[in-house]
Amino acid sequence: MTIASHESPQDEVLGERQHLISLAFRMLGTVADAEDAVQETYVRWYRMSDSERDAILVPRAWLTRAASRVCLNILASAHHRRETYVGPWLPEPVPSQAFSAPTETLSDPLDRITLDESVSTALLVVLESMTPAERVAFVLHDVFAIPFDEIAETVGRTSAACRQLATSARRRVQQSRTRRASRSEHDEVVKAFAAAARAGDIEGLIHVLDPQVVLRSDGGGIVSAARKPVLGNDRVARFLLGTLQKHPEATILEHETPDGMGFAMWERGRIFGVVTLDVLNGLVTDVRMMMNPQKLTLWN
Repeated sequence: MTIASHESPQDEVLGERQHLISLAFRMLGTVADAEDAVQETYVRWYRMSDSERDAILVPRAWLTRAASRVCLNILASAHHRRETYVGPWLPEPVPSQAFSAPTETLSDPLDRITLDESVSTALLVVLESMTPAERVAFVLHDVFAIPFDEIAETVGRTSAACRQLATSARRRVQQSRTRRASRSEHDEVVKAFAAAARAGDIEGLIHVLDPQVVLRSDGGGIVSAARKPVLGNDRVARFLLGTLQKHPEATILEHETPDGMGFAMWERGRIFGVVTLDVLNGLVTDVRMMMNPQKLTLWN
């Protein structure tokens, strides 16, 4: 006789943690904030009485809605926290396939973004420019394929209003896409960028940087980084080489990221910096240098 193994309700609920982390990271942009949001979600679940929990037919749907509401609250307060942040605030870069993929995809190609792109630093920067409601609606619908009537319950608006929020957010995402090169062109330019940086070749570095290039360096006040964005190809090239000169034992290795080819800066067996870039017309237009060790948790 074979005895069937059944997952307990508690195991089922705790088994949703990775899904919730994946969702919250796309909404909040850092692993630490995502973990805090998921922790609060579970606190809300276990605060309910047994009868209240038993009345919930689909725990995953309840947890998703609760986590999204927690993220909305965090996003509403994020503006003040960013104002007190030391230097530029950047979303946390993550290695490719760092988070589990949503289990469903949208049938309309215009509504779909690639799973890698949904955790790319470039996209997360665009999401930072949205209102909290726009960001939550976009992530829930375009990444996790959640219907608008369910999203309406989460953000406290009508289904039609949520559709409008997602459409507005999608328009911004599509506009940002047109300002980036294809993956093959991106990777070719980044390899030339990394080679020039490794060689200390300032002219070669300037050659692959757009004249209006912008570099943002996030040290979070923990490690040394530029307190303001660095503008222009000459200044960016000198800043990059100056940073490497401060780490004479550093090794620069190309690394696949959700943004395409980027690179990791290694020193004494640890990664102390991750750089992601945007490329257009054969030149690097944006350099994002993550130096904050609290935002490199998945790399070490």
